[in-house]
Amino acid sequence: MMTAEYTRQLDAALAFMNEGDDFLVVSHVQPDGDAISSTAVVGWLLGKLGKSFVLMNEGESPSRLNYLVHYEAIINYRKSQPAAAYKHIITVDCADYQRIGEVSDLFAEGAGLLNIDHHPTNNGFGTVNIIRSDAAATVEILYDLIERAGFDFDKECATAIYTGLLTDTGGFRYSNTSSKVMGIASRMLEQGISGHQLADHLLEKMTMPKLKLLQRSLSRLTFSEDQQIGWLYVAKDDMKETGAVSEDFEGIVNYALNIDGVEVGILFKETEDGHVKASLRSSGKADVAAIAQTFGGGGHVRAAGCRLSGSLPDAIASLVEAVRKALN
Repeated sequence: MMTAEYTRQLDAALAFMNEGDDFLVVSHVQPDGDAISSTAVVGWLLGKLGKSFVLMNEGESPSRLNYLVHYEAIINYRKSQPAAAYKHIITVDCADYQRIGEVSDLFAEGAGLLNIDHHPTNNGFGTVNIIRSDAAATVEILYDLIERAGFDFDKECATAIYTGLLTDTGGFRYSNTSSKVMGIASRMLEQGISGHQLADHLLEKMTMPKLKLLQRSLSRLTFSEDQQIGWLYVAKDDMKETGAVSEDFEGIVNYALNIDGVEVGILFKETEDGHVKASLRSSGKADVAAIAQTFGGGGHVRAAGCRLSGSLPDAIASLVEAVRKALN
């Protein structure tokens, strides 16, 4: 059941799309499955509305998502920085304004911004906002938006929505897999997409560089004294030596979490600029979004991330101690 407030938000978003043109559509830095799927779906919807648009992110779009509609049109801001100032912005799957990254340099002064997101840490930074923290993925909100707009789903749109749901629910295994999610998935399958092929491609297959990265990470798997916290790390040189890319990180943190008795799993990634990125996963006992927020990050209760300054050993020590306190 849609609440009156949610319906109002959907209508405001559609009014924003109908009244504007020449849109810039952006998701978060280092986009994942839901981010790229949501970008593709918004492009599809804007096309149905007869609008012009540019799709852009800071970072490479995962190559395994190259079957999605508009995938080839998504610009990597790190490689191409157009001299433009956009007055109509749509952000998808950005937990906060900082997650947009340097693409925000292209926002014109006083630009209108439609913020569509499902992270509970989102503070409503848009001039128009649709935020549903109970949604499993941003594509779930976009499904409702398309329904509200009255458009029929086709195979291209269905594939993108199903992809976003599949990746953000861990193959329909995470606690965010609701009856609504399964209902949407069923309807998308009715459009002729191959659910088992998408699951095999997105959840089972692994590149050789990712396998090498995983081997190195698992050799460093460490646990707290009570074995409630498990963590791995990827050193700065690992990417170059294994040939891995950013999308190869996906899922590695779960190897720490999935050990029986572990309540929080963490993957630390040393960056070229001397910082450390951390991805946190929780079995439910700890709110990792709250922990990540204390370090300037955010996310969901069970999945969050943050960026830490200082050396890798210092970053590991400080974050593990914060998780230990939260668990106790």
